[in-house]
Amino acid sequence: MKILVTGGAGFIGSHVVRRMVTTYSEYTIYNLDALTYAGNLENLKDIEKAANYKFFKGDIVDEAFVFEIFKEYNFDGIIHLAAESHVDRSIKDPLAFVKTNIIGTVNLLNAAKEFWKDDKKGKKFYHVSTDEVYGSLGANGLFTEETSYQPNSPYSASKASSDHFVRAYGETYGLPYVISNCSNNYGPNHFPEKLIPLFINNIIEGKSLPVYGNGKYTRDWLFVEDHAAAIDLVFHKGKNRETYNIGGFNEWQNIDLVKLLCKLMDNKLQRSLGTSEKLIAYVKDRPGHDLRYAIDASKISKELGWKPSVTFEEGLEKTINWFLENKEWLLNVTSGEYQDYYNKMYS
Repeated sequence: MKILVTGGAGFIGSHVVRRMVTTYSEYTIYNLDALTYAGNLENLKDIEKAANYKFFKGDIVDEAFVFEIFKEYNFDGIIHLAAESHVDRSIKDPLAFVKTNIIGTVNLLNAAKEFWKDDKKGKKFYHVSTDEVYGSLGANGLFTEETSYQPNSPYSASKASSDHFVRAYGETYGLPYVISNCSNNYGPNHFPEKLIPLFINNIIEGKSLPVYGNGKYTRDWLFVEDHAAAIDLVFHKGKNRETYNIGGFNEWQNIDLVKLLCKLMDNKLQRSLGTSEKLIAYVKDRPGHDLRYAIDASKISKELGWKPSVTFEEGLEKTINWFLENKEWLLNVTSGEYQDYYNKMYS
């Protein structure tokens, strides 16, 4: 099989590419990434010379380029991860999210429709999405695959739109597809704009830890390697035109997570207990902030046999260890433009 992975140099994408390249030697894995701020080929140094791996630098917003690589390589499957994904950035620049997440997705769908029109057998368009399309939960309940969409940020609205386009191409053109909606990911190689890698970096540097509002926002956390394993399963065994929710069965209020992270980091850095917790600073809440996300992942568990392989404490330990052992990677990605971005967002 020839499989195109979009966004394969990013956080989740690099873990998916590595898994596919090392697990399926009979496949050729093509990694398409625009190498924007969060895309980093350093994430894939260990497999970059593999015989069954090929990298393209390009943007899914570029329709001509997308059609060109489809024509040349005639992919059998697509695992579509390329996306603008940070809510804070979407509030500052919604149009960037419209371009990548909606127009980029439609470009891929059009290419797949055109080049698979005469033979759809064995083909699959796998669209990786987010639980944020469902909106905000109250104190009780879980998101299921039947939960109605109610996005509350430009980011989640753009992902909801892309989900609908994928379904529409299935219904209108018979395009074979599968969709998954995941909860918050964490783990190695995570660009430090999201909570866990941002706070690990800030604790290392002794910077403040900006907690939105009262810190009571609740998220379900999923270790990125477990997500990559789920994506592997859904791609190979997921039923056509089905959606699978992927979650960690692991809810934490932000403030409790931050305090746990502070405790673990104090231990790792051999600092007095409570040192990092003093860095916590409550900041003005962001607009449209969803109170709670929580995934019901029973469908993928029952149908495909997937479940998380690590506890949150184990996953967090692995994540912290990776960042402490890869300080050069962290230094490289947090220099230059990152500092300007950080000052704009959190000063």
